[in-house]
Amino acid sequence: MEFTINKQKVYFKTFGCRTNVFDTQVMMSNLKDFEVTQTEKDADIVVINSCTVTNSADSTARGYINSLNKLPKPPRVIFTGCGVWTKGENLFKEDKVDSLFGHSEKEKINELLLKEERFFDAGDLKHIDETIVQEFIGKSRAFIKIQEGCDFRCSYCIIPHVRGDARSYKEDKILEQVSTLASNGFGEFILTGTNVGSYGKKQNTSLAKLLKKMSMIKGVRRIRLGSVEPIQIDDEFKEIINEPFMAKHLHIALQHTSKEMLKIMNRRNKVLSDLELFEFLSDNGYALGTDFIVGHPGETDELWKEAIENLQRFPLTHVHAFTYSKRDGTPSSTMKNQVRGDISKLRYNELTKIIDDKNYDFRSNNTKSLEVLIESYKNGKYIGLDQHFNQIEVQSSVDIVGDWIFIEDYKVGREKNVTKFG
Repeated sequence: MEFTINKQKVYFKTFGCRTNVFDTQVMMSNLKDFEVTQTEKDADIVVINSCTVTNSADSTARGYINSLNKLPKPPRVIFTGCGVWTKGENLFKEDKVDSLFGHSEKEKINELLLKEERFFDAGDLKHIDETIVQEFIGKSRAFIKIQEGCDFRCSYCIIPHVRGDARSYKEDKILEQVSTLASNGFGEFILTGTNVGSYGKKQNTSLAKLLKKMSMIKGVRRIRLGSVEPIQIDDEFKEIINEPFMAKHLHIALQHTSKEMLKIMNRRNKVLSDLELFEFLSDNGYALGTDFIVGHPGETDELWKEAIENLQRFPLTHVHAFTYSKRDGTPSSTMKNQVRGDISKLRYNELTKIIDDKNYDFRSNNTKSLEVLIESYKNGKYIGLDQHFNQIEVQSSVDIVGDWIFIEDYKVGREKNVTKFG
């Protein structure tokens, strides 16, 4: 007599940053007695990898949890991620979720999901994963987590309290991870973590040294970095910026361009030295992105005017801008001189318009060929990113998803570049 065992299907819902994207892949890699599904309504179990960077991020996760009850077959709901340390206890007590586990427990996901009883296992904030991810489901580029946690204590940020202090993954594990994925066909790697630029701290190594070793692995074609701090672009790092494996794009977190606002935010960077760094990188052909918080408490009209005047001088091409959102438990949440929402929105629009114009000018003035990794096919067009992290839309008669192509001739649009290939 033959028995057929149908594995329960697990759907992963990932909120937040690239670090969470990697953490989800770690969980997928450790599932043995379950099947991953890409279709939410088919799931027996939904694992929510949460973000808690703002109060609104918590609200988004709660809204998603409520929506699961409306599915034809309501799944078992498992909650993990940064939100475990902020809102997890309440969600558990209110029976909004079936079970919860923290970051440090994600490699044990298979045995946790096998439990029939409810559980709440927050774990600790000192863990470093050992899992080697074999594949990135639905991705053309591979994310490589190189560190966890942050030693910075910016006044608006809850992340150090939910991710712990900065700690680096072992170099040999990272290189093994890259080698495995490169042998499986991945050519572009994005280094991620809570504070990527702190890699190597307490290990007598550095981000620059790691990048050099990664570049020597067969199959590695292009390396991008997650967000780094200005003070982390040191002389050793500057020596490798023109190496062929480096993507010509860096995302360097400024958060503001007013000296007084940086002080209020408890930031370590300085406007003048930031500008000098950005001009140096721009002179070396880099597109440059940044994070910018608009409407933080204390941002007066005068300080905003100063910030915009300074911002105009920065050779920026991309921005991750967002209006300040209170995060309970941070110093900023109790500060006076809160900025009205309508004012924050106007400032946000002013900021993004400036960067959009700068990006258009950058693409219009580019004279070098674009090296593009095609990632997807949508609405009859192929979509990819070039070395400057700019999107390009390609019309082609052949399937080029996953291919690298060089493009010399293209049309520069306001939002993206457009071309034909083949």
